[in-house]
Amino acid sequence: MSIIQTERLNIRLASNDEMRDIIAAQTDAELKKAYGEMLDMCVKYPEDRKWYAAWFIESETGKHIGDLCFKGLADGCVEMGYGILPEYWGNGYATEALKATVDWALEQPEVNAVEAETDANNFASQKVLEKAGFDPTGKIGEEGPRFVRRNNE
Repeated sequence: MSIIQTERLNIRLASNDEMRDIIAAQTDAELKKAYGEMLDMCVKYPEDRKWYAAWFIESETGKHIGDLCFKGLADGCVEMGYGILPEYWGNGYATEALKATVDWALEQPEVNAVEAETDANNFASQKVLEKAGFDPTGKIGEEGPRFVRRNNE
């Protein structure tokens, strides 16, 4: 499946060419590197590219409003990141996209848990994670507090 649909959103897997466009347009060196590594994994493991590629969050009219990605699959767990463009904040899009995508991920037989982390001061993102069914793990990652949602939750 390359499209996850919600009431208001289409969340679709980016193609390798779209990933190349993201990399070419990226001005932040760290993000450019991260997207490059994601594309490398998509090329190396095409059968598992859903766990490495960017996913575009689009309105029902096709307007790009954000992105999300999984950061690979290891031992039944995927970590994900997400972001909504600032002009679309406060509309519930992040919660809607995250919940639908995590539900989809946990339906995959190889996935038992989805993890995420957010900046310690990003209370809006923490609230999104909690609304999407995540629980704090009590651990601190590179970016801040870690959260998890396990299968059957």
